[in-house]
Amino acid sequence: MEAAAATVVAVDLRKCFPAAGGGQLEALAGVSLSMRKGELTALVGPDGAGKTTFLRMVAGLLRADSGQLQVLGHDVASQPQQVQDCISYMPQRFGLYEDLSVQENLDLYADLHGVPADERHARFERLLQMTDLAAFRQRPAGKLSGGMKQKLGLACTLVRSPQLLLLDEPSVGVDPLSRRELWKIIQQLVQEEQLSVLVSTAYMDEAERCEQIFVLHQGRLLAQGNPAALTDKAQGLTWAVAPVPTRQPRDLQAQLIDDTRHVLDAVPRAGSVRFILQPGVAPSDIAAVLQGEQPSRRPAELEDAFMMLLRAQETPASLPAAEVTASRIPQDDAPVIVVRDLVRRFGDFTAVASTSFDVHRGEIFGLLGPNGAGKTTTFRMLCGLLPASSGHLEVAGLNLRTARAQARARIGYVSQKFALYANLSVRENLEFFGGAYGLGGTQLRGRVADAIKRFDLQADARSGDLPAGYKQRLAMAVGLLHAPEILFLDEPTSGIDPLARRAFWRTITELARQGVTIIVTTHFMEEAEYCDRIAIQDAGELLALGTPQQVREQARGDGIDMNAAFIGIVEQGRAQRSATASGRAA
Repeated sequence: MEAAAATVVAVDLRKCFPAAGGGQLEALAGVSLSMRKGELTALVGPDGAGKTTFLRMVAGLLRADSGQLQVLGHDVASQPQQVQDCISYMPQRFGLYEDLSVQENLDLYADLHGVPADERHARFERLLQMTDLAAFRQRPAGKLSGGMKQKLGLACTLVRSPQLLLLDEPSVGVDPLSRRELWKIIQQLVQEEQLSVLVSTAYMDEAERCEQIFVLHQGRLLAQGNPAALTDKAQGLTWAVAPVPTRQPRDLQAQLIDDTRHVLDAVPRAGSVRFILQPGVAPSDIAAVLQGEQPSRRPAELEDAFMMLLRAQETPASLPAAEVTASRIPQDDAPVIVVRDLVRRFGDFTAVASTSFDVHRGEIFGLLGPNGAGKTTTFRMLCGLLPASSGHLEVAGLNLRTARAQARARIGYVSQKFALYANLSVRENLEFFGGAYGLGGTQLRGRVADAIKRFDLQADARSGDLPAGYKQRLAMAVGLLHAPEILFLDEPTSGIDPLARRAFWRTITELARQGVTIIVTTHFMEEAEYCDRIAIQDAGELLALGTPQQVREQARGDGIDMNAAFIGIVEQGRAQRSATASGRAA
């Protein structure tokens, strides 16, 4: 492709950073690619593949060690300011000013970008209409839900009309409804303004929306093409099987994914298990795993091809469960968590309204809901991090009103945001938190060494410098050090790629098998398929509670996946609340 017909042209692009313990880490190792104008283009790849490094170089924020990079006809090395005058860049952590209102944030970014006063009104109104934020223009940014913050970040990025928009995982941490709205805005910009967009994403269904996809791995370009061309790589190898009712889909998935000699990948979906066979392998070769269950062929998807490409490059370190001390986990049938009429108010605002449910020992229980639904508030109350306004709450047989400290000693917690000490090394974080959990001496040293090995961590690496997926590995390792009987996971796989998500859930599945109770929040609806039961909340109310199959049935969907079921149930709930409110007003 000629440079004049391209938005971005990279030739043999290389970039190194100092590695932990000395030496160099090659973030980009000779990447050459060309991005067409007026198209939506995706960068995909596992954590540490070089996606963010490439985007920052295109934005003129990092200088290449060697190679050539042209953006919109400008040489980035010699003309970084000309490049920055033509582009808009939304990084993973976009800098909203939370004390300023929606309108004030837009005004501030318009000032920073020198947007003429006579252009602002029309531009602001269009952006507020596209993002559905017009009714919230006076609301402080800090009081918006996660999805609304992402939409405001996108609006602030677009206060001027760029020729190229760079988006670094814009939908991380937002629910399926907000994600759908965000992508509707992006596609509208491409269609109506012929805007060129380069987006990095961990969601393969988002990459499928793009005209061109570049797959990066360890700083190298692994594959490129349109979604159909890449998906063709997996045709003929993809199957689905419905386990018998007595067999959990996640248990069959675990057995399939462990059979690396025959199976490339497996994931539960809509009550069945979708899997990819190694080339030359037939279903009869895995008869012992299938135990008489008959698989059927299915069309390949982009994620299948992505997983095939990654599996061909490396054998990912499995993440088996950390040691669980059997004596720590009682073997009775009593619920390990009891919630009755739980309410949490913040002033006049009710975040959680009279929620009730039980969680049994060894169960994987999912708390799902849109951003701002009240699930994080519920989660924090269950962990003993936030007191309830009213209601009854027991965790590990202890009343959280009277025995919060004792309950905390029996739980592990992995937060949504990286909550460890960024300036400490991996080993130092593990040793510090192990000591806080009451471990010491030989036991602590053994647990730390085991965690580093099991989670494939670099002991001397500075924690704050780790890629997102490895930060989450470290957080999981810390949460499991003291062998808790209940593990709370707040969006543990947010922002990490499908390969890393499989490894995390293999660990979680094994923990549950050993009797550990798992409470998890997630915005990846495929992960709800691993749960024994799920609860869906919105506006503080419980909309659904049951097995994944029961929730799909409630959504009145036959054979639909959990993403569609989630959206259907939330939209049903909102329609009912709207009708009720209209009836009261009348």
